[in-house]
Amino acid sequence: MNATGFKDLLLKPQLQRAITDCGFEHPSEVQQECIPQAMIGVDILCQAKSGMGKTAVFVLTILHQLPENPKPCSAIVLCHNRELAYQIKKEFARFSTQLPDIRTEVIYGGVPVQEHVTLLKGLKKPHVIVGTPGRIKALVKNGDLDLSNLQIFVLDECDKMLEEVGKCLKD
Repeated sequence: MNATGFKDLLLKPQLQRAITDCGFEHPSEVQQECIPQAMIGVDILCQAKSGMGKTAVFVLTILHQLPENPKPCSAIVLCHNRELAYQIKKEFARFSTQLPDIRTEVIYGGVPVQEHVTLLKGLKKPHVIVGTPGRIKALVKNGDLDLSNLQIFVLDECDKMLEEVGKCLKD
């Protein structure tokens, strides 16, 4: 598919408005290649230089695929550190301005685990969770994070996560 504009990607109208509000007119090459594939449910392995719009690929695709009333924890994005997790959450905030009922939260270590347990057990559970592997694993292991509704799983900068695992195994 050769999209000349974001309209050609057939994203939800709310996402089209948010993209326009952000000032984007044309998808990058990686977005043209990956968004249509991800929208039809194909697993994607995406590699491109920094600044080419890889994050927007999975953020837009997740927001497009979530139903009108999504269940809690419908999507998880794992990344290797909290700084990246916050950057990704900002991208969700930027592109979900026209989808006010979608809730995204960041979960990572270094914060008392009880704060995350309270968040996950509260009335307004997040639909999308952006987190680091250690904290997500701990919450799942303790039964505090229910993955039964999970439909979309993203590993961002997977190579860096694998490097971290390699360091841990050497110690």
